[in-house]
Amino acid sequence: MNEQKSEQIVTQNTAVSSQSWQWLTAALIAQVGWGAYPVLLRYLQTVSGLPSLSLLAAGNLAVLLVVVAFLWPRIHKAQFRLPIVWLFGFMVVVRGVSNLLATRFTLAVYAQLIYLLTPFLVALLSRVFLREGLPRYTFRALIISLVGVLLVLSGSFNEIGVATAVPRQDALGISLAIGSSLALALYMILTRRTAHYHVTGDALLLVHLFSLFSFSAVASLLLGEDWGRWATLSPQDWLIFAVLAFGVLLGANLGQIRTIQKLGAPLVSSLMAIRLVSALVIGAILLHEQLSSLWQLAGAVIVIVTITWFLRRQM
Repeated sequence: MNEQKSEQIVTQNTAVSSQSWQWLTAALIAQVGWGAYPVLLRYLQTVSGLPSLSLLAAGNLAVLLVVVAFLWPRIHKAQFRLPIVWLFGFMVVVRGVSNLLATRFTLAVYAQLIYLLTPFLVALLSRVFLREGLPRYTFRALIISLVGVLLVLSGSFNEIGVATAVPRQDALGISLAIGSSLALALYMILTRRTAHYHVTGDALLLVHLFSLFSFSAVASLLLGEDWGRWATLSPQDWLIFAVLAFGVLLGANLGQIRTIQKLGAPLVSSLMAIRLVSALVIGAILLHEQLSSLWQLAGAVIVIVTITWFLRRQM
């Protein structure tokens, strides 16, 4: 009997371990998708030549139509009358537009590098607005990460074989990326606060998509962007747009939400550094943006290791 019980326990533990690895793999794929996000945005704006706001509107509309079809019937509509929900929507717009424009004017890797500093901004803003204690080693890890960032920014990137329609303006693009990271930190804090009002993740996802689509569509029309550019896209351009909309905005978004539910936010967030690796690899493939020195490689490694160590210390 004891042997049978032992065998049952071993079998159950193996099944649980296998399931955990499946969710961990899904979390890793989601982070790779978000790492590719700024690369895809930059490609569609600078190589395909799509107007920025029309791209944001079309991408979010495609996903919104799919999500509404599945989620709308089961959502309590009273949630949409809460002011904090629409404050969340406003922050989504600030984050989305600044993120979009950052990748228009600077390298996707530079933008992703800045975005990886978001956990430190969350910690600092939580201290200021929520009076929460700072996690251990925050300033130490932040200083080391900034050294890594400066090493990467100090070198030049090799850009081979791809002519972009929009000239690089790194100072503007990096400034927008910093603003986008600050908006993302506030977005995360607001997301946590919505739990006090029992707002569901499905409702937040709908507000997220609707806010970005409605603002960017109206702004695009008011600014007179040329939507006719969509009619000239090549099959490769449409493929990359489909990956952006359904692979990242839908797939990676849902994958991240589900894996956080299964594995917890600390474990999933500890994988964030893989986004920089993803941006480097996919940026090299699509845009031929490559590291040009060992100092830059060392800086990227410093950021990846430090961010991963810091986030895992909070688990």
